[in-house]
Amino acid sequence: MARYSQEFKEKIVQKMMPPNAQSIAQIHRDTGVSEPTLYNWRNQYKNAGRAVPADPSNPENWSAEDKLAVVIETACLNEQALSEYCRKKGLYVEQINRWKELALGGYEARGRLSANERRELKQTKKQKRQIEKELKRKEKALAETAALLVLSKKCNAICGGKRGRLISSENRQMAMKLIEEAMIAGARQVQACQLMGIDARTLRRWQKQLLASQEVRDQRKTAAADRVPANKLSETEKERIIEVCNLPEYKSLPPSQIVPMLADKGEYIASESSFYRILSAVNQVNRRGRAQRPKNSMKPKGYNATGPNQIWSWDITYLASTVRGTFYYLYLIEDIFSRKIVGWEIHERESAEHASQLIRKTCLAENIHQEGLVLHSDNGSPMKGATMLATLQKLGVVPSFSRPSVSDDNPFSESLFRTLKYTPSFPNQPFGGLDAAREWVHSFVEWYNHQHRHSAIRYVTPNQRHSGEEMTILEQRKEVYGAAKEKNPARWSGQIRNWNRIENVWLNPPKDVRAEAQKLALVA
Repeated sequence: MARYSQEFKEKIVQKMMPPNAQSIAQIHRDTGVSEPTLYNWRNQYKNAGRAVPADPSNPENWSAEDKLAVVIETACLNEQALSEYCRKKGLYVEQINRWKELALGGYEARGRLSANERRELKQTKKQKRQIEKELKRKEKALAETAALLVLSKKCNAICGGKRGRLISSENRQMAMKLIEEAMIAGARQVQACQLMGIDARTLRRWQKQLLASQEVRDQRKTAAADRVPANKLSETEKERIIEVCNLPEYKSLPPSQIVPMLADKGEYIASESSFYRILSAVNQVNRRGRAQRPKNSMKPKGYNATGPNQIWSWDITYLASTVRGTFYYLYLIEDIFSRKIVGWEIHERESAEHASQLIRKTCLAENIHQEGLVLHSDNGSPMKGATMLATLQKLGVVPSFSRPSVSDDNPFSESLFRTLKYTPSFPNQPFGGLDAAREWVHSFVEWYNHQHRHSAIRYVTPNQRHSGEEMTILEQRKEVYGAAKEKNPARWSGQIRNWNRIENVWLNPPKDVRAEAQKLALVA
């Protein structure tokens, strides 16, 4: 005997109900379930209080039990939920209201009720009260949620921050006003205070201050001014620190050396930080000597590539030769959007002239005629030479440079050099000559551009992405994975692999873009 799950029964009974309104005979023909079983399921749901009419095609022909079941089901619904219920069931709100009036009129017309009827009526009234109570609770919770949502849009600018922070008198009064408005709209005081980032006791203290002095102010500063720290240095000790620092034997030394030297003599006055603080108070902490003040280098401007030949990254790396201490220099240019190596050359020395010639040849090979191409590099002398900069200006190329000693500012070239030198085909021995080095790099570039599936661009080759062929390839992969999932869905617990095209590639992205990318990576 076949056993059917509860979900299957739900779906079958749903077909009997409006607006589907399928007959039992039709469902029997479609599903193969016997008609007695279908009648049994319908009766079970009717006994449970569900409206499963015998004649679903015309609601006016429903039995009194079915109409009463509909009235009971809709008793706890508000207007919007009732409208949704009627649309799903193929009914009108007016029909349900008329059935409700008829049911109430029938109760009144019955006169005296039997004991069973009185018990049923009592039970129905009890259920109604419970439903109304639950409805009021839900309406109250909905009103509180709406009030807190409105409050959340205003509170960050007033009381946002950590506990113990200083809140001005104006912001305190505004916070009390907003909390009062939220409570009138239906929010609880505890929830509103928690959303504002304050404690309910703090709110009561503010209200008490406002009633007492018509002003809400922070008393911590006043209390701190009246309180003297136990470890505070005396005026004599402060004068002693200044005197010691200006003695001939310490006149050119910083406090970080003066304090240990005093300890070697068996004397302790104060800590190094206290020395610095006292000297700073009398304007005796200044930079001295030839040492320059530390400079904070600004992060280079971020650029967003949405297609090939918009942003290039280039650098120079060493290739060892058979002569110790002598290297060949590989000049290499990469398109960061497609990861394609668009230009390369090998020379025996570094120079801005070689770099400018490579840039000129690469622009011709890639048919670059419009201004706006960004060329990013580090701060090496070939990158910032006069010949190189003049060539970039002539070609309309925008130069971009990394910060000094920050390799992360040029990650694409660094990653490419790592791939080049760690590929299995990289020679174990130094290159025997310039031609041998050029021959090997030529084979590497051919492999990298046309065969290597790059992990950062959905495992297509750089040349396929550069030429626009990736869209067809990725769509084909989606179809293959979709067909495989449809054929054997048990192997997939979720969606198929993400084969969507990567639309944006950032060079030195801003903080918000980097944070969003990290968040997406965690979700994935």
